[in-house]
Amino acid sequence: MFTRRLLLGASAALALMGTAQAQDWKSKYPELVYAIIPAENASGVTDRWTPFVNYLSKELGTKVTLRIANDYAAVIEGQRSGNIHIAQYGPSSYARAYTTGAKIEPFAIESNLDGTKGYYSVLWVKANSPYKTIEDLKGKNLCLVDPNSTSGNNVPRFAMNKMNIVPEQFFGKVVYAGSHENAVLGVQQGTCDAGFNWWNDEQESNLLRMAAKNMVKVDDFRMIFKSDQIVNSPFAYLTDMPADLKAKIKQAVLEMPKKDPEAFKKIYDGKQGPWQQVDHKAYEPIVELNAFVDSLRKKS
Repeated sequence: MFTRRLLLGASAALALMGTAQAQDWKSKYPELVYAIIPAENASGVTDRWTPFVNYLSKELGTKVTLRIANDYAAVIEGQRSGNIHIAQYGPSSYARAYTTGAKIEPFAIESNLDGTKGYYSVLWVKANSPYKTIEDLKGKNLCLVDPNSTSGNNVPRFAMNKMNIVPEQFFGKVVYAGSHENAVLGVQQGTCDAGFNWWNDEQESNLLRMAAKNMVKVDDFRMIFKSDQIVNSPFAYLTDMPADLKAKIKQAVLEMPKKDPEAFKKIYDGKQGPWQQVDHKAYEPIVELNAFVDSLRKKS
């Protein structure tokens, strides 16, 4: 009886301690900010991700606010300054944040329907253009996405370096479009003769998403380059947040595809698999890629 009472007392004390810890972080974090790099226009981001932040608010029991950033650098700086608690990055922008002082940890990664965790950088030209290879574009205009975009800048620069191409010398003009959608629109409107973008497979790509919104027609474009596979995009939270808060965020995110399948389906139009657990090690090759691309910029 004495032992049982001790155990019951200890259990009650632990439960009270857990409740106190939860109350402690809720008082310190009455609002959590979630931000995502701009892959599409602001209304598209809002439509996709508002159900996600609503779900997260419910699961955590505290307000979660969606912040729509103007560019990749804004998300990086927001986590570096501690104003963005949770962010979804592209691989290179995560690596850039990590190596420039943001105290962050990746905890979940996108997965494809077949279970793989990778995507590609591709180069689009107009279907009726004469271009067959990157080499055919000498003197023409190129649309990149953002200096911190993996598929829209870093992987393309790495690939072109292997071809002995220095973009600023090879092309007539190199334009940073600001988002993946803008890069495609640049090709459509003739601002650029070719534009880099992300592509998962024949069923999922930025081009297909834009076509679904009647922004472009898929048949108007032709792919002339596809990279090696790139590790998928991560979620990252601030390292110095309480361990129990981070654990609760991670659990909520990883469980969302089962707990709120309709909200999850809306994010990816039903064309992505459930999020999976990940850590920084998966992105060490991207840290190296960024360093390599930085060295190319210094030489050019």
